[in-house]
Amino acid sequence: MITEMIVSVLLITVVVLQESKSGGMGSSIGGAADTFFGGKARGKDAILSRLTVILGVIFALVTLALVEYLNSY
Repeated sequence: MITEMIVSVLLITVVVLQESKSGGMGSSIGGAADTFFGGKARGKDAILSRLTVILGVIFALVTLALVEYLNSY
């Protein structure tokens, strides 16, 4: 359970550190296609994006392992 908590706090931190990809609801009216169909993320954004995916997969695997462990009793 401690591993689950650590991974979840790291995942929340990484998601919060990421910059917004769009301007919100106001940009949906005009100009959103430019930001939506933009190129690959670079630098910090690329690292945080990849780290989000990795931590999400680890979180899912730890959750499934925890469920199996707790259901065995």
